Amino acid sequence: MSDKAARLPLKPGIYLMKDSSGKIIYIGKAKALKNRVSSYFQNIFKLGQKTFKLVENIDDFDFIVTDSELDALILEARFIKMHRPKYNILLKDDKGLNYFKISGTQYPKLTHSFDTNDKNALYIGPFSSSHIVKTAVDEANKIFMLPVCNKKFPQEFGKERPCLNFHIKKCIGVCAGGISPDEYQAMVNNAVEYIKTGSKKSVEELNRAMLSAAEELRFERAARLRDQIKAIEKARTIQKIETSKTTPYDVIGFSEPTESGKICAVVIKYRDGRITDKVNFIIEEHCEPPQRQREFMREYYENPDSLPREIYIDCPLAAADKDLIEQYFSQHAKKKVTVINPKRGEFLTQITLAQSNANEYIAVKTGRVPKEIRALEGLKTLLGLKETPLYIESYDISNLGESIKVGGMVTYRDGKPFKAGYRKFTIKDVDGRDDYACMSDVVRRRFLRLLDGDVKFNQKPNLILVDGGKGHVSAIKAVLEEVGMSDIALFGMVKDEKHRTKAISHEDGEIQINANKQVFALVTQIQNEVHRFSIEFQRKSHKKKTFETSLTKIKGIGPQKAAALMKHFKTKQRLKEATLEELMKVAKISEKTAKQLTVDN
Repeated sequence: MSDKAARLPLKPGIYLMKDSSGKIIYIGKAKALKNRVSSYFQNIFKLGQKTFKLVENIDDFDFIVTDSELDALILEARFIKMHRPKYNILLKDDKGLNYFKISGTQYPKLTHSFDTNDKNALYIGPFSSSHIVKTAVDEANKIFMLPVCNKKFPQEFGKERPCLNFHIKKCIGVCAGGISPDEYQAMVNNAVEYIKTGSKKSVEELNRAMLSAAEELRFERAARLRDQIKAIEKARTIQKIETSKTTPYDVIGFSEPTESGKICAVVIKYRDGRITDKVNFIIEEHCEPPQRQREFMREYYENPDSLPREIYIDCPLAAADKDLIEQYFSQHAKKKVTVINPKRGEFLTQITLAQSNANEYIAVKTGRVPKEIRALEGLKTLLGLKETPLYIESYDISNLGESIKVGGMVTYRDGKPFKAGYRKFTIKDVDGRDDYACMSDVVRRRFLRLLDGDVKFNQKPNLILVDGGKGHVSAIKAVLEEVGMSDIALFGMVKDEKHRTKAISHEDGEIQINANKQVFALVTQIQNEVHRFSIEFQRKSHKKKTFETSLTKIKGIGPQKAAALMKHFKTKQRLKEATLEELMKVAKISEKTAKQLTVDN
């Protein structure tokens, strides 16, 4: 087939891979058919495992040439929908339909429903996530103090004393008969509006209604509205599921693949500044992340009405693919659609939330525990710990002679690097190259900061792993006892003669970890990471020290002026490019000294 592929034109189009029975098993698009199709049959043993599975089953292929790559993408989507090939991503929503139900009675109740069979009721939906609908119903009923009991109104007015919910202010007490149908309906309308538009608009409306009630001297109603506003603000603070962005957008996250190659895709929809729905899909992982991301989006947004203006994704696309998919979606939806892979800030946090949901969902569906947690549980068993070490700190020392000694602390949360917890230490009070003393100095300072209430050091670890053998463990154990932290589990990480992770050390010897692949991989990763972090800090410190020394050699520049120059210009190159006026102003030096700076550096 490689000969046949070599004869294809260098034009855009789609290709249709077929098995021995002639059935289409995969459809793809290409900017240049010859190059793309040929890549499947050249050096096949270098292909990724997922692509290799596809190639193993290819017996023949066909192709269709198009005028442009965009036309190829449109034709690809049409043919996939028509043939439903095995190795393309084929989405099947893994959830049923869910609705908000407002009963059609004189005193309506707000509930969650799976159908719309009650002709007298009002329904909002459908939504894919039952959890989001149930949570929103519970929240709305709680905020607006609507009854959740089985009593029928007005038939059961006054038959019994109000229940506990009334006394703890979780229900307005409709059963007492003191609320008119019109006032109750207004409360239900507010709850429905809250569900539809979110808390920001609801608070604005409730504030207007409260002021109006106060002006009309209806103080009891004004007080109830005030309480509802407070409840909304409290719910918004606790849940943290709102966003400052009101433009509709979706966030897409994928789980880690299971051992069988299944993967979960989650789409979280944000509308009017809040999460309104979550959709889960279980798919087979047949391609690499960028291609999977593109195929998933194309399949999921088959209906142009479902396309928001912005889509946030967890895997970067090549610039050409990004431009093409945006052009395709914009033409499909008849509005500008942008695809974004956030690197920081609020949207990266939302990507992480989507990925977490995907991992949790597939774990529940398949009975699978995430690999990081399995590794931590294995570590707990191997070390005989009382609890799973969900928060780990690791320390390493790096020095360059006696002049530059530094320490690095890295943190792992839930088996993954937690870079917000990384810390650097410059060691000044230890004479000579004494690793034990340096490590002790770093750990002592870290926990004294915790005891002093420093918010940057306020989380206590379940486990400490130091880079070193039993000598390091003994030295740090003494420090932990000194600062009252002896309850923290402490072990060392030992390397072999080739500087590869070998075992975990304690005061009585070593524990081999080779037999448990997941534990071995985790400990190796931690040891490599803390070493990398410490070495990088040491190199930067050395570079900074060298820079400072070169500056203080110049007559008229002492340590303070050198520090001011380093802080402002950062690098020698920037200092060299600076004007004399800048140098004189930053370091408060004469023109003669400034000229000497540009010459010597």
